[in-house]
Amino acid sequence: MIDTTRDSAAPSVCLITMGCAKNEVDSAAMARRLREAGFSVTEEASSADAIIVNTCSFIQAATEESIDAIFEAASLPKVDEGSAVLIVAGCMPARYGDDLAAELTEASAFVPCSREDDIAEVVARALRISLPVAAVGGEPAEGEGRTFAYVKISDGCDRFCSYCTIPYIRGRYHSFPYEQIAEDVEREIASGAREIMLIAQDTGRWGADLPDGRDLAWLVDTLAEAHPDTWFRIMYLQPEGATDELLSVMAARENVCSYLDIPLQHVSKPILRAMNRRGDAAAFRALIERIEAAVPDITLRTTLIAGFPGETDEQFEELLDFVSEGLFHYVGVFPYSREEGTTAFDLPNQIDEDEKAERAQVLRDAADAACGPRIAERIGKGAIVLVEGTEEDGQRFGRAQCQAPEVDGVTYVSRGEIGAFVPCTIADTLLYEMEGE
Repeated sequence: MIDTTRDSAAPSVCLITMGCAKNEVDSAAMARRLREAGFSVTEEASSADAIIVNTCSFIQAATEESIDAIFEAASLPKVDEGSAVLIVAGCMPARYGDDLAAELTEASAFVPCSREDDIAEVVARALRISLPVAAVGGEPAEGEGRTFAYVKISDGCDRFCSYCTIPYIRGRYHSFPYEQIAEDVEREIASGAREIMLIAQDTGRWGADLPDGRDLAWLVDTLAEAHPDTWFRIMYLQPEGATDELLSVMAARENVCSYLDIPLQHVSKPILRAMNRRGDAAAFRALIERIEAAVPDITLRTTLIAGFPGETDEQFEELLDFVSEGLFHYVGVFPYSREEGTTAFDLPNQIDEDEKAERAQVLRDAADAACGPRIAERIGKGAIVLVEGTEEDGQRFGRAQCQAPEVDGVTYVSRGEIGAFVPCTIADTLLYEMEGE
């Protein structure tokens, strides 16, 4: 039982975020709503009055990690003795619904993605208190001090790739209005962000469901013009989203990173059709050629799936040969994860787990061998580095436009304040890390 007769100190809430950057954005939004309702948001789970685990269930491994986090939170003394409450939010409640509540009796409430706007009411109800819970203080915004920030421009997906749970978790695709996106961007910049990562499940479709005819190219161009001292980076762009209009904006705007993350997933036409996706190796080569012609200094990242049901040795070799061509600078590789509720779950010729893992590792090794020389091509070239931190030995590090946060390595520089853009020449590389001078 929560004591509602205590002093006027605001009840504290700790958010534990699992999964991808889109969940980080959702957690930041929930934190803002909690602060607006008078809650205190803390990083100390052990002392919090309420713990929210924002879960991921995109694949089974992510679900298991989220369950581990839930049980770890449930074992904290305050939760175990009943003086704090545990709330499970995000993808797991959206995917598993009432079944989850029956299994996880440790939780006081479950909040699917579609109800996260009501998080303050849910927490207050679990704590048996009324809103507002306290006068709103001047706490720092979530993520303050980071040099970059994620901004979601849409949610949901209509593609229904046969292996993917996202449409069942997040619902159908819907663009966020420009006014909301612009407000989010301005808030993050005011909190110190020097780079804005535009993300979604299907970034390239932005505007397709809005009545004004605006598209992603217009959005990026408008934001870049409004904030010329801020970098903008586009993530999770499906191949069809690389339009001539978008590429023209990237080429024309220096503060739009010459960088695209285009998840191909595979290159064998039969496998892609089984995935309910388009394209093949020849079409993807033509796409890359068109992108590089429009934006000559472009950096390209992709993700690939190894061991999809029915993938023959010949089809895997085709994928391996494609990766070995070195068309991409960065390649993320994942073994296929068989997910209940997806079409691919019931496909014949499922591949053994050990074989999937082995194919994925072979593909990673080929990617490293092919991507390393592409990174080394930057030696002797100039770059602007956004300084992000300091090593224990005093060495500064940051990222160039060719490096997305958290996935593409860093660039080491000799000087520069954190948050500053520093010009340098790339002197050396070590696989994905770079050294500037």
